[in-house]
Amino acid sequence: MGEGTTALAGARIIDGTGRDPVDGLVVVVKDGLIQEVTRRPPREAVVVDLDGRTLIPGLIDAHVHLGLSSDMQGLVTGQVSAAEIAASIFRCAEQALMEGFTTVRDAGGIDAGVVRVITSGLMPGPRLLVSGPILSQTGGGGHYAPGWEPVCVWESRDLPGLLGMSLLADGADRVRGAAREAFRRGADFLKLMVTGAVLAHEDELEHTQFTVEEIAAAVQEARARGTYVTVHAHNNAGIRNALAAGATCVEHGSRLDEGTAAAMAEHGARLVPTLAVVHQLIDSAQDVGLPHTVGVRAASVLDGMRDAIKIARSAGVLVGSGSDLIGPDQSRRARELLYRSELLGPMAALVAATRDNAEILGLADRVGTIEAGKIADLVVLDRDPLDDPRAFADDVAMVVQSGRTVLARV
Repeated sequence: MGEGTTALAGARIIDGTGRDPVDGLVVVVKDGLIQEVTRRPPREAVVVDLDGRTLIPGLIDAHVHLGLSSDMQGLVTGQVSAAEIAASIFRCAEQALMEGFTTVRDAGGIDAGVVRVITSGLMPGPRLLVSGPILSQTGGGGHYAPGWEPVCVWESRDLPGLLGMSLLADGADRVRGAAREAFRRGADFLKLMVTGAVLAHEDELEHTQFTVEEIAAAVQEARARGTYVTVHAHNNAGIRNALAAGATCVEHGSRLDEGTAAAMAEHGARLVPTLAVVHQLIDSAQDVGLPHTVGVRAASVLDGMRDAIKIARSAGVLVGSGSDLIGPDQSRRARELLYRSELLGPMAALVAATRDNAEILGLADRVGTIEAGKIADLVVLDRDPLDDPRAFADDVAMVVQSGRTVLARV
């Protein structure tokens, strides 16, 4: 698909809205947009017969770390060269696109230079929204350095234009400065670490990080730019601190309870759980470049994260979908949809990874559903994922991004 009018015909269409699948319709694409969804292709259209396959919107991953696609231990200790880091980032970005993820939100790591390379077409990859470097307190969840290393060494590992893992800040004024620096580097939104993390060396998941005043300084800077703050948070105290400060999105939320979920709903905050990375670390933290103990920590949050999805939905919280995969092997990103399908069924998993994620990313008027006027981000699957959700990860036959075919196996 390229210039001119193309009609995708013969597929079962699951449009991402949650409505039942429809057979017999034709999706007409022109100038990178969905022109119409109709019964008959226009006379001038080039017809692509999808022959009984399934057509879904381009998938969206609301929590990725393309910049953390190297061996993690080597990365945080400075043992991976800039060339290797760059190669891994662009390989990972292309892989995400070829697996049907036409848009992703990078929640910490890559710099605006990566965005420019992909947006310009120099290298293939999904549409990107990025937080730039994570904001973390000293010794917090985003400060991955070994305990013996002086704080001043940490940010010297940044690779301008490519990778900056985190900015360390203590006190509201320093958080404000770090927020401004993240935006100067091209951040679309901010991410703060407000509780302990599975990957952290010294803190515990029960710990809270950053005060309400500190978080509020970042929120104020984000609002001044018409955007938002999302927070890494496992425990309820950290989530409530973030809500009090005005944050509007929560990543992980593995210890979410009913009261805190109700508070999230009241504040209009969203939740992005991340089941795939938990399974990844449980299966083999060593493959990521992390010690076995990290897998043990990951196992401690799995059941809670599953429960959090149900608790949040029951409270009326919009629940998105993020894989959070790290390390060299970030393949089969759609495993997140498989794990969500086990909880809520494949239709709910698809809607979370399309329409709902588009809403969380602020792109609901542009992507996320198959509707006239939306950008033509489309994925063709060989099998119906409602019958077997493994099709999300294993049966991608065609990927269309902005009306251009980037993968075709049909």
